[in-house]
Amino acid sequence: MVKPFSLFSDFDIELFKAGKHFKLYEKLGAHSVTLEGTSGTYFSVWAPGASKVEVIGDFNFWDGHETGLNVRWDSSGIWEGFVPEAQNGMRYKFKIYSAESGEVLEKIDPFGRFFEKPPNTSSIIWDASDHAWQDSEWMAYRKDKNALDKPFSVYEVHLGSWRKNDDGSFLTYEQMADQLVSYVKELNYTHVEFMPVMEYPYDPSWGYQIVGYFAPTARFGSPQDFKRLIDTFHQNDIGVILDWVPSHFPEDAHGLGNFDGTHLYEHPDRKKGYHPDWKSLIFNYERNEVRSFLISNALFWLEQFHIDGLRVDAVASMIYLDYSREEGEWEPNVHGGNENLAAISLLQDFNEAVFAHFPDVQT
Repeated sequence: MVKPFSLFSDFDIELFKAGKHFKLYEKLGAHSVTLEGTSGTYFSVWAPGASKVEVIGDFNFWDGHETGLNVRWDSSGIWEGFVPEAQNGMRYKFKIYSAESGEVLEKIDPFGRFFEKPPNTSSIIWDASDHAWQDSEWMAYRKDKNALDKPFSVYEVHLGSWRKNDDGSFLTYEQMADQLVSYVKELNYTHVEFMPVMEYPYDPSWGYQIVGYFAPTARFGSPQDFKRLIDTFHQNDIGVILDWVPSHFPEDAHGLGNFDGTHLYEHPDRKKGYHPDWKSLIFNYERNEVRSFLISNALFWLEQFHIDGLRVDAVASMIYLDYSREEGEWEPNVHGGNENLAAISLLQDFNEAVFAHFPDVQT
């Protein structure tokens, strides 16, 4: 049974609606809490186009009949509730009943912290806060190491193909902490840049088609294992940069596309919402809640994983309406130009938020 509970204040909702809530990961998603002496999980998901939302998983035999979430009264479109049976390590999804299309959709948690290994697609209730960071020295002086007037030599790497085990299997994050760190250090690089590590379904995409924006891919281990990899780099005086992909996302049925039976995360106009080169969806930068999602995601990696810099992917595709489009396939902005004004303002807000919270990183 679902019990009423919320992590949201009225101010949280105001910020979310205004596109100014930059720590949504503290509110939305799955959070282990204790309510009236009972441990369980608080679930919350943004699905304004839903008529009903159930959480299904290992804790209810994937039957959401008795675990329907409660919609908030403030027109935020957020559904939430406390499920006492749901515990850390259990798999789950949101079962969303679309009010508009009548579809019944089983979706991942957009704020999920851990996922099953692909090709499986469930989110996993996960708390990675038990990692004890050992990089305090690096964090204290990284402002100097990250400064733009200091030597900056970056080793870019795709973790899935850099090196494999003899049997062809992926190296784990723990193995990389041994092999990759020593390799990068021996070559005297100041920083390492990971091609996208956020959870993605399709290996040949190299991680650039993301579904789980708040989770390091389970291909190589747990979120704690990934933290240990970053920790080891820092202990060896090497900064860590992540490729960050706010430009597009795949149409996989379990992902962000058509999330509640509507164009929730993607722009509804295909001229702005679909990328012909990559056959993927483009975020709706005009929607405040989506802006909160994206900037929260950037701050999440900087805060929770001690990341030292974010390399924003495919910026040109974001800021030019005519990127890879022929005449008639795009429409000019209000000033008659080809700039995507909403995307530009998002990147401005992103940089302002990043440097306000983390002045010692780079973007």
